[in-house]
Amino acid sequence: MNLKKIFFAITISSIVFLSCKKSDNASIEPQTPNETPVLPVNSVTSLSTVKTWLVDKNATDETASLFYNMKQIARSNVLFGHQDDTKRGVTNSTTQWANEQQFSGVSTTQSDVKTITGAYPAVYGHDFIHMTNFSTGNWFDYEKSIARTLTIEAYNRGGINTYAWHYANPVSKGNFYWSDSPVTAVNQVLPGGTANATFKASLKIVADYAKSLIGADGKLVPIIFRPFHEMDGSWFWWGSGHCTAAEYIAMYQYTVKYLRDDLGVRNFLFAWSPDRNFNSQSQYLTYYPGDDYVDLVGTDNYEDMKANVSPSVAAAKFKIVSDYAKAHNKLAALTETGLQNLSKSDWFTQQLLKALKNQNLEFSYALLWANTKDAYWTPYPGHPAASDFMSFKNDGFVLFADKIPSVYQIK
Repeated sequence: MNLKKIFFAITISSIVFLSCKKSDNASIEPQTPNETPVLPVNSVTSLSTVKTWLVDKNATDETASLFYNMKQIARSNVLFGHQDDTKRGVTNSTTQWANEQQFSGVSTTQSDVKTITGAYPAVYGHDFIHMTNFSTGNWFDYEKSIARTLTIEAYNRGGINTYAWHYANPVSKGNFYWSDSPVTAVNQVLPGGTANATFKASLKIVADYAKSLIGADGKLVPIIFRPFHEMDGSWFWWGSGHCTAAEYIAMYQYTVKYLRDDLGVRNFLFAWSPDRNFNSQSQYLTYYPGDDYVDLVGTDNYEDMKANVSPSVAAAKFKIVSDYAKAHNKLAALTETGLQNLSKSDWFTQQLLKALKNQNLEFSYALLWANTKDAYWTPYPGHPAASDFMSFKNDGFVLFADKIPSVYQIK
């Protein structure tokens, strides 16, 4: 969503961005639906069976367990998520904090969500934005180090980690926003393209980082990896108008295959999420890479979640996503949403909760974007929306970290 440009513009974290991976077969493979049977209600399924449903049939036990348990939770509840929850936040309307190198004394356990509700979110959002950046130096080394720390700490406390990828344009080495660096790149990252070697090097960084995420239990931390999101909008270099649907699909498939087959990443669930620009399943699937390449189908939606829009508008689109996930044994999620600066004080209960409770959805999580003083999405102490956020948290449908069951084993 291009509203996020505000977020990236007001923090050092907005310098340049990179990350991604692939495999040397750029051909688009048929998008035939999986024949995997839909998960029975209240079933207990073996890990070996769950792995046959996944993009990576050799995924770690913890990664397969995460898929299974999130699928089960979605039948009756939705997990609450927050981008950069322990990375950055706001203490009031004019003061922000961040686990960045230029700040000192910020705890890795600080959380705006926990400050208001007493509990961490169940899902933590992160980004590969700086790890594969074309810029180098100590600042970027720190960003990689703190991201690793925050991810492992979230896993150790039972949380779920998802990574987006605001990847810098690998041809221009400029910004990921098309308006800032209007250079065609999707067709150039594929084999034979001018940026294929650059792209593969970025994917290698992602893979090496993924393999370095070791929890206190000695296990690899599972990650929901969500590259090349909001492709139905025109604001990113991989977006509508800057490549064909076929080129986008080839790039996404190549990314999955290179990470999984060439680089041996075993702790990824692969997520795919367009923005809100669809009103039917066929429109939703315009850029879909195929069931063999996607574990979680999602959508980002800010515009339909504004205060003056009926919750039923977003709910109708959420139903398209949820119905596809049910029919194809995928996870579903509201992968990004929020009302900037919470101008509607009861937005959580009257907008977000109503949209999620509508249509018998099976969304595994709903994730709000990161907080900065100029664009925040969860309230700070004393904000008019703070009490409504508590009411949202206390609704039995929504699960924060204090209510999430164990998700890394099948019991």
